Amino acid sequence: MESQSPQRQKRSQRDYSLAFKLQVVAEVEKGELTYKQAQKKYGIQGRSTVLVWMRKHSILDWKELPSMSQKNTPEQRIKELESLLSKEKEKVHVLNVA
Repeated sequence: MESQSPQRQKRSQRDYSLAFKLQVVAEVEKGELTYKQAQKKYGIQGRSTVLVWMRKHSILDWKELPSMSQKNTPEQRIKELESLLSKEKEKVHVLNVA
Protein backbone atom coordinates (compact mmCIF):
# COMPACT_ATOMS: atom_id res chain seq x y z
CA MET A 1 0.00 0.00 0.00
CA GLU A 2 1.31 3.47 -0.86
CA SER A 3 1.52 6.02 1.89
CA GLN A 4 0.20 9.37 0.83
CA SER A 5 1.18 12.47 2.72
CA PRO A 6 -1.38 15.24 2.81
CA GLN A 7 -0.55 17.81 0.17
CA ARG A 8 -0.35 21.43 1.15
CA GLN A 9 -2.51 23.74 -0.83
CA LYS A 10 -0.75 26.86 -2.04
CA ARG A 11 -2.36 29.99 -0.65
CA SER A 12 -1.96 33.64 -1.44
CA GLN A 13 -2.36 36.54 0.93
CA ARG A 14 -5.76 37.18 -0.57
CA ASP A 15 -6.92 33.84 0.84
CA TYR A 16 -6.67 35.12 4.40
CA SER A 17 -9.45 37.31 5.79
CA LEU A 18 -8.66 40.67 7.31
CA ALA A 19 -10.02 39.45 10.65
CA PHE A 20 -7.61 36.50 10.58
CA LYS A 21 -4.66 38.73 9.73
CA LEU A 22 -5.54 41.12 12.56
CA GLN A 23 -5.86 38.21 14.99
CA VAL A 24 -2.39 36.94 14.09
CA VAL A 25 -0.92 40.46 14.30
CA ALA A 26 -2.51 40.98 17.73
CA GLU A 27 -1.07 37.72 19.07
CA VAL A 28 2.41 38.67 17.89
CA GLU A 29 2.10 42.21 19.28
CA LYS A 30 1.03 40.91 22.69
CA GLY A 31 4.12 38.71 22.75
CA GLU A 32 2.10 35.50 22.85
CA LEU A 33 3.91 34.24 19.74
CA THR A 34 6.84 35.23 17.58
CA TYR A 35 6.03 35.75 13.93
CA LYS A 36 7.69 32.41 13.13
CA GLN A 37 5.62 30.63 15.77
CA ALA A 38 2.48 32.21 14.31
CA GLN A 39 3.47 30.92 10.87
CA LYS A 40 3.76 27.38 12.19
CA LYS A 41 0.66 27.54 14.40
CA TYR A 42 -1.61 28.70 11.58
CA GLY A 43 0.12 26.95 8.67
CA ILE A 44 1.06 30.16 6.90
CA GLN A 45 3.43 29.12 4.15
CA GLY A 46 5.15 32.32 3.08
CA ARG A 47 8.27 33.21 5.04
CA SER A 48 7.51 36.92 5.14
CA THR A 49 3.71 36.84 5.08
CA VAL A 50 3.28 37.54 8.80
CA LEU A 51 5.95 40.26 8.63
CA VAL A 52 4.07 41.95 5.81
CA TRP A 53 0.89 41.82 7.90
CA MET A 54 2.77 43.29 10.84
CA ARG A 55 3.98 46.21 8.74
CA LYS A 56 0.51 46.82 7.29
CA HIS A 57 -1.78 46.27 10.26
CA SER A 58 0.29 46.74 13.39
CA ILE A 59 -0.03 49.70 15.72
CA LEU A 60 3.60 49.21 16.68
CA ASP A 61 6.64 50.16 14.61
CA TRP A 62 7.81 46.85 13.12
CA LYS A 63 10.84 48.07 11.22
CA GLU A 64 12.84 46.32 13.90
CA LEU A 65 11.15 43.25 15.33
CA PRO A 66 11.52 42.61 19.04
CA SER A 67 12.88 39.19 19.83
CA MET A 68 11.12 36.94 22.31
CA SER A 69 14.44 36.00 23.90
CA GLN A 70 15.17 39.61 24.86
CA LYS A 71 12.81 40.45 27.71
CA ASN A 72 12.32 44.11 28.49
CA THR A 73 12.69 45.30 32.03
CA PRO A 74 9.51 46.74 33.57
CA GLU A 75 10.98 50.22 33.18
CA GLN A 76 11.62 49.67 29.46
CA ARG A 77 8.11 48.30 29.00
CA ILE A 78 6.63 51.31 30.80
CA LYS A 79 8.55 53.70 28.52
CA GLU A 80 7.38 51.75 25.46
CA LEU A 81 3.75 51.86 26.61
CA GLU A 82 3.97 55.55 27.49
CA SER A 83 5.28 56.24 24.00
CA LEU A 84 2.43 54.28 22.43
CA LEU A 85 -0.10 56.08 24.61
CA SER A 86 1.33 59.42 23.56
CA LYS A 87 1.05 58.51 19.88
CA GLU A 88 -2.53 57.33 20.35
CA LYS A 89 -3.46 60.55 22.17
CA GLU A 90 -2.05 62.55 19.25
CA LYS A 91 -4.15 60.50 16.82
CA VAL A 92 -7.30 61.08 18.89
CA HIS A 93 -6.57 64.80 19.06
CA VAL A 94 -6.10 65.02 15.29
CA LEU A 95 -9.29 63.06 14.66
CA ASN A 96 -11.29 65.24 17.08
CA VAL A 97 -10.00 68.47 15.51
CA ALA A 98 -10.73 67.39 11.94
